[in-house]
Amino acid sequence: MLYKKNVSKSLDTELFKNPTSEYRGTPFWSWNCEFNPELLVRQIGYLDEMGFGGFHMHSRTGMATPYLTKEFFDLIKTCVDEAKRHEMLAWLYDEDRWPSGAAGGIVTKNPKYRQRYLHCESKPYDGELLPREDAVREGGAYTVATFAIKLDDNGRLSSYRRIDEGEVVADGEAVWHFTCVCQRPSSWYNNQTYIDTLSPEAVDEFIRVTYDAYKENVGEDFGGTIPAIFTDEPQFAAKGFLRFSTPEGRLSLPWTPTLPETFYASYGFDIVDHLPELIYELPDGKISRARYLYHDHVSELFASSFLDRCGEWCAKNGIDFTGHLMEEPTLYSQTRAVGDAMRSYRNMQIPGIDMLCDRVELTTAKQAQSAVHQYGREGMMSELYGVTNWDFDFRGHKFQGDWQAALGVTVRVPHLSWVSMEGDAKRDYPASISYQSPWFRDYRYVEDHFARVNTALTRGKPLVKVAVIHPVESYWLYFGPNDATSTIRVQLDENFENITRWLLEGAIDFDFICESLLPSQYRGVDGGLHVGEMTYTAVVVPECHTLRSSTLDILRKFKAAGGNLIFAGSAPKYVDAQPSLEGIELYNESVRVPFSRAAILSALESERIVSLKNADGSDTNNLIYAMRRDESDSADWLFLAHSRKNICLDVSHPQRVKISVRGEYTPLLYDTITGEIKEIEYRYEGKSTVIETTLYAYDSLLLKLNYGRTEPSSHISTQSFPRPEKTLFFRDTVPFTLSEPNVLLLDMARYAADDMPYSEEEEEILRA
Repeated sequence: MLYKKNVSKSLDTELFKNPTSEYRGTPFWSWNCEFNPELLVRQIGYLDEMGFGGFHMHSRTGMATPYLTKEFFDLIKTCVDEAKRHEMLAWLYDEDRWPSGAAGGIVTKNPKYRQRYLHCESKPYDGELLPREDAVREGGAYTVATFAIKLDDNGRLSSYRRIDEGEVVADGEAVWHFTCVCQRPSSWYNNQTYIDTLSPEAVDEFIRVTYDAYKENVGEDFGGTIPAIFTDEPQFAAKGFLRFSTPEGRLSLPWTPTLPETFYASYGFDIVDHLPELIYELPDGKISRARYLYHDHVSELFASSFLDRCGEWCAKNGIDFTGHLMEEPTLYSQTRAVGDAMRSYRNMQIPGIDMLCDRVELTTAKQAQSAVHQYGREGMMSELYGVTNWDFDFRGHKFQGDWQAALGVTVRVPHLSWVSMEGDAKRDYPASISYQSPWFRDYRYVEDHFARVNTALTRGKPLVKVAVIHPVESYWLYFGPNDATSTIRVQLDENFENITRWLLEGAIDFDFICESLLPSQYRGVDGGLHVGEMTYTAVVVPECHTLRSSTLDILRKFKAAGGNLIFAGSAPKYVDAQPSLEGIELYNESVRVPFSRAAILSALESERIVSLKNADGSDTNNLIYAMRRDESDSADWLFLAHSRKNICLDVSHPQRVKISVRGEYTPLLYDTITGEIKEIEYRYEGKSTVIETTLYAYDSLLLKLNYGRTEPSSHISTQSFPRPEKTLFFRDTVPFTLSEPNVLLLDMARYAADDMPYSEEEEEILRA
């Protein structure tokens, strides 16, 4: 249990003012050079000074210490001991660089465990082909199948048949070759390859090499000073598709040698007999069930082989499993890299995301948060601030952290704190959130704020009444040639992004329901749809083209029990990717609205808990919230944050906001900047509590809503935030001091050395 202090009846005032390590950030600490224990101990002091509560010991490019050796683990032990001295937490990282799985190439020295893919091409494979058993053992390539295909005038797959290699085909037929190929070795994996994440046997070897080794060396601190181990960007071989629906082409798809057998065991037919349907569209707008089931099976193989096995090992050994997947944000990206992101969170004790490049991916966060809610997890992780460059200031840090906190993030993993800038290390993704940045001693100001937010938002249970069926399985139907499917795929992704933003910025919080997880999460419909730890009184089906029969059965029960079932957009024409009237029949019996912001929000008005309005009565459309019910303290917590970036960084206009919360409360302002607890102006309108306040572009708001009506005190200031106390006038020149020697960077230069002539062209010196 990470947040052990939350068992207290109420949030301790001193804990809010001075939060302890578990509520604080724990950056990626980049081990990227040749170092010694003394250097690492000194830098832990810097991280403590910055307000961090811990650190992830992250092997990174440039690390001179051999990975997973005795020397490596001696350094890990030193840092764990130093973390104890500082009352900090030492978090583990399960790979040499990333993505997780190969153990720095140690696992994939055995060719049997190397990543494989299905090479699909209209030309014969140009490498050596081996018998299947030899290829699996030696890491070679082998033929899976060869097909003769025929396309109609629209590029649709009118016919296909399996043939023998070299067989003569009829006029109008093209030959396609399907070959299982092993990934080529790469210097990134220390001249080995990535792991076969679809193979339980390969993942078991990764666990033995990495997780068991950590347990042997520092296992006595699991669940204490070492709360969790981080897995980074696990993935399968990326899915590809043709650009055009022509007989010629080439692409690759994820594969593992045992896939035909496991697929047959799951669905009762041989996927190899239908491989052309993974590539081409069928005629007359028909949907390929084989394609849909292939995507489902690969998603399940990945989740069960990698994430489930690692998570189950962690649960058994008293340490939390955290980290994030590759490419979570869109239907396209997750289909291509992991299949179905939410399915992979089911055995993560602290599900996580990453948020790079100052992006605002509401979908990414909401998917993970939904799993956190439904599985009753105590926290959610985000690797954030990566790839933002050296000029990314505290405003950006606060904005990014605030909106992610509103969407469930409690474990902040800032990317990246460098041990060194020497050699290759200086070319890593900037900025370094550590002693190399001139503001590092001021960073506690940022960390104190987020730690205080966490002391409140880790308490109680989430208050969410609306669920949305996740549409990724409809996307799988159209994963075909780009010229034939891109229009509908783009529309599905736009719908996915839109409904997420419309609801969150329309102040209707919600959770996604993952169809593959729903049968195991379903708990009944008495008083709402019970999904794991959550209960929903409204469910939205957002323009899904196919639904699972299991989903339909549960939605029927929910509707029959009086649940608010809303279909936004058209009716689903397919059930389990097969034509069916069942979805249309349920559609006709339910609330039906157009797929538009106004229509969907109007249909959900009866479910509204919070209303956010501007001074002119319009919707704010730039704020999101989190609300948690803390019954032990007879209070709810409400956190408000901005969801859109300030367009002009140096001009922040005040925004007068009217916050209406259904129910009668006595609110208090928990000031996360100062640690103070203050009264705030409020009033009652009907059965709602109303708070009006002024927010600027980087403000957030944490309110404790104590149950019960108390008439407001007349002495409360109408100003929620402090007014300026004095004005400072600057002279033309002001004195200043340097924290370090001033340096002029000459990154592009013509230069001469040792009396040699000047170089003819400018050269980027930083490449040296």
